[in-house]
Amino acid sequence: MRRRLLLSAAVVLLAAAPACSAKPAKPPLDPATALHMRLLTLDTHLDTPASLVLPGWSIMDAHTVKDDATQVDLPRMKRGGLDGGFWAIYTPQGPLDAESTRKARDFAVMRGVAIREMVAAHPDSFALASKAADAAAIKASGKRVVYLSIENAWPLGDDPTLLRSFYAMGVRISGFAHFRTNQFADSSTDAARWDGLSPLGVQLLAEMNRLGVVADLSHSSDRALDDALRLSKAPVLLTHSGCKAVFDHPRNIDDVHLKALAAAGGVIQINSVYVKGLKQSPEREAALKAMGAKYPEDHIMSGSERKDFLAARRAIEVQFPAVRAGFEDVMANLLHALKVAGVDHVGIGLDWDGGGGVTGLEDVVDLPKLTAALLAAGYTEADIAKIWSGNVLRVLAAAEAEAAKEAKP
Repeated sequence: MRRRLLLSAAVVLLAAAPACSAKPAKPPLDPATALHMRLLTLDTHLDTPASLVLPGWSIMDAHTVKDDATQVDLPRMKRGGLDGGFWAIYTPQGPLDAESTRKARDFAVMRGVAIREMVAAHPDSFALASKAADAAAIKASGKRVVYLSIENAWPLGDDPTLLRSFYAMGVRISGFAHFRTNQFADSSTDAARWDGLSPLGVQLLAEMNRLGVVADLSHSSDRALDDALRLSKAPVLLTHSGCKAVFDHPRNIDDVHLKALAAAGGVIQINSVYVKGLKQSPEREAALKAMGAKYPEDHIMSGSERKDFLAARRAIEVQFPAVRAGFEDVMANLLHALKVAGVDHVGIGLDWDGGGGVTGLEDVVDLPKLTAALLAAGYTEADIAKIWSGNVLRVLAAAEAEAAKEAKP
């Protein structure tokens, strides 16, 4: 009887004791981070598709900026609470002759294929989105949201209807030009040829409206933005831009245009590139130019080339360190845009993996800092929800509505 009682007591003690293999409970999130994780967070300009074709690189693995200069992968998206966004088909601008444009078309198609292959290979982690309403449902399922976008329309050649093929692939935002003026529009950083949108660019804008693709005027000139605001039947976006009142750079938008964009229902998505005037050393600029010539953007590197590229980049950073902007500079642009345009017309498009990132906002892990700063500035949860996704999804829904209207006989 005594032995039975001892055994019973032992069972009770073992049941009450914590399991040796049990993991310690995670500390609770601070209120700002908890809010950030609840919100639907979308970035309108992810250049991460360029990483998808790197030899040996996987979106499923955790990387670091220090190790391989990338800023987005699934583990970091989870840590930073980024639910997804618009994954860019970016083609660096080249000559306008037919042969070059055909090669650009093929390059753009294959970059779109790489995005879709990422989703197909990891269906438990990513999901394609085609409508504005899809994003919330994808977040609720625990997956990351994948819309497609086109940064430079050069690959469309002289045929705006080729956009239909990219729409079928999943593209829901398209720009016109990039750093150089092309057949569709003047670039903000190149000499004007068309005084805004070209005749072909006007046709492309009409095709966007017909399909339900949102027009993106980031990189295009102010006059091109004027044309788009005048001609588009749906609101337009600046997917990754800043404010000239904070940093007077051609890529940024002045307050007059910012107010006009808002009046037309459009949205500016604040980036983290053109946020502060910085002067780099001539030696750094020369070294980066030489490295760019050796490793052009449209060249897909082999494993050994990638290794050499990263070593060369690290050497430049050690020998000629960059003068960098900081988190407060991104916030200065964001708060200025909110003040001028209003909370219904501002969002986030930080240009990750495309030149974005500042001190204190190095990669997507740091994104909760933006939500905390917006809360500290007095913005409400409803306001921040608009900034993180509500505004861009409203614009996409408006594009869908215009396309449905034009489709009626």
